[in-house]
Amino acid sequence: MCIEACAWVGVLVMHMQCMSACMCLLPQALHPWRSQGKGMVRVKRDWIIPPIRVSENSKQVPEDLVQIKSDKIFTGEVIYKLEGPGVDQEPKNLFEIDDKTGVIRSKRPLDREKHNSFTLKAFALSPSGERLENPTTIEIVVLDQNDNRPAFAQSQFVGTVSEFSVPGTSVMSVLATDADDPMTENAALSYSIIGQESIPANAVTKTMFGINNQTGAIYTRDVGLDREVVKGFRLKLQVADMGGMGLTSEGVAIIHVSDINNHAPQFSPASYSMTAVENRYDYEIGRVNVTDRDDEGTRNWEAQYSISNNADGHFSISTDPTTNQGILTVVKPLDYEAQSEHILTLTVENLSPLSNKAPNLPLSTAKVVVTVVNENEAPHFREEPIQIVVLESVLPGTLLKSNFAFDPDNSDLRYEKIIRDPERWLEINRDTGDITARRSFNMRSPHVKNNIYTAVVKVTDAGGVSATATVAITLKETNDFPPQLFPLSGSVCKGSSSSGLVLTAVDEDLPPQAAPFFFEIPDDLSVNWTVVQVNSTHSVLQPVVELEAGEYAVTVLVSDSGSPALGAYAQVNVTVCSCDSFGDCKSVAGTLLGSSVGINFLALIIIMASIALLLLLLLLAVALTSCGRRHHIKKGTGLLVGESEDDIRDNVFNYDEQGGGEEDENAFNIDLLWNPHDAPSTPGSFYPGSGIPRGKQPLRKDAPHNLPSPTYPRRPPADPTDIEDYINDGLEAADNDPNVPPYDTALIYDYEGEGSLAGSLSSIASGSSDEDQDYDYLNDWGPRFQKLANMYDPR
Repeated sequence: MCIEACAWVGVLVMHMQCMSACMCLLPQALHPWRSQGKGMVRVKRDWIIPPIRVSENSKQVPEDLVQIKSDKIFTGEVIYKLEGPGVDQEPKNLFEIDDKTGVIRSKRPLDREKHNSFTLKAFALSPSGERLENPTTIEIVVLDQNDNRPAFAQSQFVGTVSEFSVPGTSVMSVLATDADDPMTENAALSYSIIGQESIPANAVTKTMFGINNQTGAIYTRDVGLDREVVKGFRLKLQVADMGGMGLTSEGVAIIHVSDINNHAPQFSPASYSMTAVENRYDYEIGRVNVTDRDDEGTRNWEAQYSISNNADGHFSISTDPTTNQGILTVVKPLDYEAQSEHILTLTVENLSPLSNKAPNLPLSTAKVVVTVVNENEAPHFREEPIQIVVLESVLPGTLLKSNFAFDPDNSDLRYEKIIRDPERWLEINRDTGDITARRSFNMRSPHVKNNIYTAVVKVTDAGGVSATATVAITLKETNDFPPQLFPLSGSVCKGSSSSGLVLTAVDEDLPPQAAPFFFEIPDDLSVNWTVVQVNSTHSVLQPVVELEAGEYAVTVLVSDSGSPALGAYAQVNVTVCSCDSFGDCKSVAGTLLGSSVGINFLALIIIMASIALLLLLLLLAVALTSCGRRHHIKKGTGLLVGESEDDIRDNVFNYDEQGGGEEDENAFNIDLLWNPHDAPSTPGSFYPGSGIPRGKQPLRKDAPHNLPSPTYPRRPPADPTDIEDYINDGLEAADNDPNVPPYDTALIYDYEGEGSLAGSLSSIASGSSDEDQDYDYLNDWGPRFQKLANMYDPR
């Protein structure tokens, strides 16, 4: 298959009008036969067809583009078909072919910006649809026309340039695009600035910026960019294709002039007066103002203040981010009495360093005079808490602390009572403030924690302002108690040189007034024993000679390490015995069985039986003796045999009565029987605390007065078993006696006077034996005790 085409100056243009000048290109013209002897073959090639070029936007439609023909001779009819994009594929209906003649036409104008080329396939078919030869590829190239304007990439470009920038400083770049073929002049763009407006208007009239016509880079062209004069510029841009000769478009560029720190802040005014109240802090006392021509709200404008003479740190200054003012604050309480006026020097600078294009000027300074306002201050304590270190055994009245408070306003102080003193150990002088000990301390008090007792004291000045402080009293242990030896009894193995009784001590004091303990045996008390110190708290009591088995009393002295040291003697009862293999004392039976005497078991049984029989006989004899005494008491004698026949109330009776109290009626009634209510008294005198004349008894209100008294039993029965009846008779007589007080009334006895030389009966050591007591002094107590003296007369 071949294509008929016209060639002009190497460019193929397909038109049917130049068919007569077309030639059919055969394969032999491209690849001639090669004959090299006997093996020559003919290489068959398909047709090589050059692209068909078609201009876009052509108005001559339909337009014949090319005609194809088969180069083979067929006897029948040939039908041509065309397939591919633009025919039966999207975009459809752009091309068609005449199936009889093979002419390919464009049906509509083409747009290169949408489809810049098409690749089609042409077929030669028989009427029956048989493919007569291989399909031919046809490429159609759409030629560009300048039918698109260039366009800026943004509707408005924004850039920034620092003030005082030198000429040639790059500011920003703009960009435009063109939809035409970039390989042609149709897309060759050229940029330009066609207008300039300053912000504010007419602030700058000279041309300040230029643009690279090929790259779109904008740069400064002149000096004089001062942000304080001009804030920015609005540039009108233009871009054109065909190298600036074709289609054009316009755009806008906004350029802001940015600030540099070329202006230092300045105080306005340069001096200030402020007041501050003493003893207050963390509050504002005033503000200072500064001016700065740099861009507001930036680091070039924001001020940073400092105080150059604030050695004590009473003041601080910060910046208000909105107004840029300096806020002066008291951060440490002021003292009017110490300094009533403070003169401060302030300096200011920006957060950003000053530009080298700024004038070379010193930092701006301001003077601030702060006057301190006096107020009535609370009393101050020289230390908090008030520390006191004292021995726990301090004597009452000892001075513990003085001059512990003062008033900053130099007014008189009034020392209140100690408002917290749970043990009431302290006392304070309200005029001088001296704290003294009311009584000795006790480290074992529940209010003493870690050897520290705490109290609270209150002080008030003349203006009524008060303050409180804690008093921390550190108690130091004193040696109040001697150590006590423990144990006080034990056993030591006989004949063992290593056996001994381990001794220790208990001391109620705390270190260092307690351990280590020291044990010793006085030389004049025992020569057969010694004590060996084991450690700081224990020792061993050992015999120095071999002792016989038995009980021994050893006196040991134990002392503590206090200052001064205290000691105590103790008697240790030591049993020296024979020990078993474990070091324990053997029992008596075991000792006998294990001894060398050789007593057999039968003899031991006989001895034990004899002892039991003797004990039984002894008990029987005692019982018989008791029965004989009970039935052989002489008639006319009492329980206590005496020689006197005086009133029974003058004798001593032993009732073994241990009762008493308001509800113990029996015990009270016994006293009532023997009450000496008829004792004489001194005329005109009264019983102490009663208001009753001496010699008078309270009268009963439940019985008639001045009636004769009933007859009281004068002697007790001979038989002790009748004592109950005897007592009941006495009670009945007393209850019916109208001349005595009732049983629940306090009895009034005769007043014996003051300063009696007689001793108390409780001094008689009843627990000792009669042989050890001297009862001769009973004869000096008068006739009432004569019976008792006769009972204990050794004669």
